[in-house]
Amino acid sequence: MVLAGLGYAGLAGCASTPTILAAPTRPGFQPRSFAPLLTDPSRLTRITVCTRPFRAQGPRIEAEAIGDKRVVHNYGHGGSGWSLSWGSAAAARDLALEGGPRPVAVIGCGALGLTAALQILRAGAQVTIYAAERTPWTRSARATGVWSPDSRVAAQDAMAADFPARWEAMARRSWVDHHTFVGLDGDPVSFIDQYNLRGARGTNRAVGPAPSPGRVDFARLDARLGDSMPRSRALTPAEHPFPVESARVFSQMTFNVAEYARQLTEAFLMEGGRIVQRVFHHPSELADLAEPVVVNCTGYGARALFGDESIVPVRGQIAWLPPQPEVTYALNYRSIGMVPRHDGIVIQANGSSGMVGYGVEDETPDRAEAEQALAALATLYASA
Repeated sequence: MVLAGLGYAGLAGCASTPTILAAPTRPGFQPRSFAPLLTDPSRLTRITVCTRPFRAQGPRIEAEAIGDKRVVHNYGHGGSGWSLSWGSAAAARDLALEGGPRPVAVIGCGALGLTAALQILRAGAQVTIYAAERTPWTRSARATGVWSPDSRVAAQDAMAADFPARWEAMARRSWVDHHTFVGLDGDPVSFIDQYNLRGARGTNRAVGPAPSPGRVDFARLDARLGDSMPRSRALTPAEHPFPVESARVFSQMTFNVAEYARQLTEAFLMEGGRIVQRVFHHPSELADLAEPVVVNCTGYGARALFGDESIVPVRGQIAWLPPQPEVTYALNYRSIGMVPRHDGIVIQANGSSGMVGYGVEDETPDRAEAEQALAALATLYASA
């Protein structure tokens, strides 16, 4: 194992990027380079905060009558909005088009709104998206951008008995549909190696905000997908350069959110859809729309717009570093996620439990949290 030029000071502004090399240790294993992450906090370009809509019962995908409108709800996906978007959209489409194609209004232009609108449009209906803002300014644009289909998607003791099966159907449908974007220009969806690292005993304390009081037994459903998902494998010390006691690697599906959203938007518009800027303050305003069917994809906004008090805010913060094209791997260390994307490197301190950010609506950026996470990651690249 060779580590070249990895002192913290060197990371801040070296002219040429050093590499870390891992030597092969078994037949069929190919060595790879690990370009060091540049962790100087002066490189931070922005800090974004997203309020994720958690519902203990799971996402709300159902229809109701509001005045003379058939309203199909498609919201409340917690931290799994992008991951479940296509499967969730298919379920919303089927509810919207019961009785045959007819003009449909979709409220919201995030991951769920765009995919639902496309699914309905491609089923033969006229579709207009009504949204206060385009995708780059929605909460969906502040997502981590990784496949996480059961991330705070429901509570074990509150979900219906059939929810795991419905979730599995949505996840499997989404997994397949996301693959149709792999290899396209701009890499809207791609796979990267993620390294899950654990230090020696006493060095694994999670970095991030303290958990909120209380306990929610979040549903863990990923085992239902075990036959189709990439599996992790343990690494020997010679297969990675990090100064930790143990490491595992697996192939992580990653979303280049900015490019993915652009391609979805362009497809929707080119195939005949419309986007109209509009803000709704009360369900009664739906009566003003010409479309007889409305699909509500407002995410956390449904709490205020439809008075859904079952939605609990879950705060999540991302610190952004400039893109480093040479960094082609993701990390999870001390509950800090690092994901390289085309639009920047995502640094997210997730803390010690799923209760971090639970019930917190405040979207004020916390720079100290970001700098603490970067300092912890910097130790992975300290001189040997």
